[in-house]
Amino acid sequence: MSEPQISLTSSAAKRVAWIAARQDKPAILRLAVDGGGCAGFTYKFELADQAAGEDAIAETDGVQLVVDPMSLELVKGSAVDFVEDLGGAAFKVTNPNAQSGCGCGSSFSV
Repeated sequence: MSEPQISLTSSAAKRVAWIAARQDKPAILRLAVDGGGCAGFTYKFELADQAAGEDAIAETDGVQLVVDPMSLELVKGSAVDFVEDLGGAAFKVTNPNAQSGCGCGSSFSV
């Protein structure tokens, strides 16, 4: 099996497992990239019922992160983390492909 093209930190995996348990869903987080936002692209997270056939899958502590092929082109090599600070709590993508981002950290450009 090749090296995963995207990764999920243990902090993010714990949070996904907690949310999934509360919603009685499988612990599968889907990351997608949409056009828009203040920098050109935005990250979109949602719980998924299952991975699709072409999805890239990363697994941490029994939790799956799934990304569709088109989105993967924009987030390849990224890590998804869950951070809590004074500004709140959120999933955060550390994306080596992003040329710039916005102040809120939820959109980027390539």
